[in-house]
Amino acid sequence: MSVQDLRGAVRGRVRLPGDEGFDEVRRPWNRAVEQPAAAVVEAADAADVAALVRFARGTGVSIATQPNGHGASGRTDGTVLLRTGRLDGIDVDPSIRRARIGAGVRSGALQAAVAAHGLTALPGSSPVVSVTGVALGGGLSWFGRAFGWVADAVTAFDVVDADGEARRVTDGDLFWALRGGGGDYAIVTGLEVALRAAPSVVGGRMLWDARQARAVADVFRDVTADAPDELTAWFALMHFPGAEPMVAVDSTYLGDEETARKLLAGFDALPTPIADTRRPMAVSELGGITAEPTDPSAGMSRAELLTDLDDALDVLLAEPVAPLMAVQVRHLGGALARPSDSPHGALAEPYLAYLFGLPSPAVAGRQRALAAALPASGRKPVTFLSPDESLADALEPAAIERLRSIKAAADPRGLFRANFSTVDTGDH
Repeated sequence: MSVQDLRGAVRGRVRLPGDEGFDEVRRPWNRAVEQPAAAVVEAADAADVAALVRFARGTGVSIATQPNGHGASGRTDGTVLLRTGRLDGIDVDPSIRRARIGAGVRSGALQAAVAAHGLTALPGSSPVVSVTGVALGGGLSWFGRAFGWVADAVTAFDVVDADGEARRVTDGDLFWALRGGGGDYAIVTGLEVALRAAPSVVGGRMLWDARQARAVADVFRDVTADAPDELTAWFALMHFPGAEPMVAVDSTYLGDEETARKLLAGFDALPTPIADTRRPMAVSELGGITAEPTDPSAGMSRAELLTDLDDALDVLLAEPVAPLMAVQVRHLGGALARPSDSPHGALAEPYLAYLFGLPSPAVAGRQRALAAALPASGRKPVTFLSPDESLADALEPAAIERLRSIKAAADPRGLFRANFSTVDTGDH
């Protein structure tokens, strides 16, 4: 058998090179990443995933799994690219604060489903990323300071293993590996996640002319120095094509509006912002705070975990943002700094810098220069890895070695190829 026989092996849609639409469906979310594939399969359901794994065992082809291609690294040459976007079921049990979801469920869809019950999952800045993809990389969210990694909220994984068998995983080495070590060990078809109470949430963006950048940065430093875990604030320098440079602070608070405004009162002493969208909101609206694009586009990013905020702000404010489009500093700490039974473990670094621009040598050069100048630990979360990086840039050597052992036991034939794999870690 060969990939040409796929249509007889699965019920979902199969596209092969030369088929109409093949070049479009194989592309990842980030259009700057070239993603080759021997075939693309859109699985109909979990049973279809199992059928594909059994087919792969018989042909020796590897499977690269992506709900929609966020976080793609392009390491898919010769693989069957598995799309799990059709596995989009959501079952919420508010009595025990749990949700069972398919691997293709997007963050915004889960938030919409749980909001009616006064509950929340752990959403990040984008409503269109898959919950599964975020959890497999550990995952940072608006409420990470209060509740830890997104992966910490996963109570069970529904997977198809390398033998083509469906399993429910709730503990042990495989459970540990999937909670932030990537998708290299089994194909996840669904999750069970713990939900949190969110009777009141305040969120929004304050936006100023970039001439206020230093003043805004100083208040951001003071506010985050002793912020409660329920408050999250992100500082951003932005310069989009055709627009003037700006500075923003995005925030969420798990609580009432009066307290949220008191905690952020330092910003009220600054010149009146161009815009201030802070307000009580449903948890289903959190994805709109930063107004990130919801359609695929090209971009080049780099992230660094910061050990010192003052020095980092000095570096970032020393020169104009351009040729980058955005420089974001996220406040971490809180529950993220506490013990976590996951590959990344506790985040010792209190802040993260995220550098983004359109793909170009100038942007790449600026990112490298800033990364070298920033007070950075040299690590970063898995979900913030760039295509030219590896798990060794995110995880400690002991975690990498444990993940390699789990990979060898769970997938000895190398059927599964994640965006970032234990076999690609090199000698970082």
